Amino acid sequence: MSVEKVALVTAGGSGMGAAAAKRLAQDGFAVGILSSSGKGEALAVELGGIGVTGSNQSNDDLKRLVDLAMERWGRVDVLVNSAGHGPRAPILDITDEDWHRGMDTYLLNAIRPTRLVTPIMQKQKAGAIINISTAWAFEPSSMFPTSAVFRAGLASFTKIFADTYAADNIRMNNVLPGWIDSLPATEERRQGVPMQRYGTSDEIAGTIAFLASKDAAYITGQNLRVDGGITRAI
Repeated sequence: MSVEKVALVTAGGSGMGAAAAKRLAQDGFAVGILSSSGKGEALAVELGGIGVTGSNQSNDDLKRLVDLAMERWGRVDVLVNSAGHGPRAPILDITDEDWHRGMDTYLLNAIRPTRLVTPIMQKQKAGAIINISTAWAFEPSSMFPTSAVFRAGLASFTKIFADTYAADNIRMNNVLPGWIDSLPATEERRQGVPMQRYGTSDEIAGTIAFLASKDAAYITGQNLRVDGGITRAI
């Protein structure tokens, strides 16, 4: 069965990943979802798509998602790379093992599926990849050390990827959320946001939907802050 457009979402069982999958389905995409909890597979069924219960740290699980999408729909137009939560500790207390876990969680989570879908997108002469990053990638916080370090690396990867594959009409961009309602809310954090509120997963999903759309056809290699003004580029 062929369809007009297909989106795959990793770590899409809850939070921003699930919101992105729902919004893309609403916008007319056939959706495939990978999550480790089983919630993504259930959501995919609800949305009329395909789901795989597995990990974005497993090349085999990711390949299963891509293969199922190709068997059912014959194409992949959009890839959304979401992530779980990596290790947190004072910066010099993080062990070698936990640094490696952070890299798996926040950097390789995007690189692994990108390897799989890029050849497909090259044949199609089109594709969009959106990575959910963090507002603290460029203004790192000791609260999220492994996230900040490896998502700064993701920004570099994104720039190199964009330079390499722009001629194939394959775009890659990062969305940088601040305090979002999928996280536990505190008054101190809310007061630190110029807009004086947490963002919503649906607002992040809307940004992802824009970057996946034809309206963003001339945008690649960018890091788009969606954080209520916490961080501001110079």
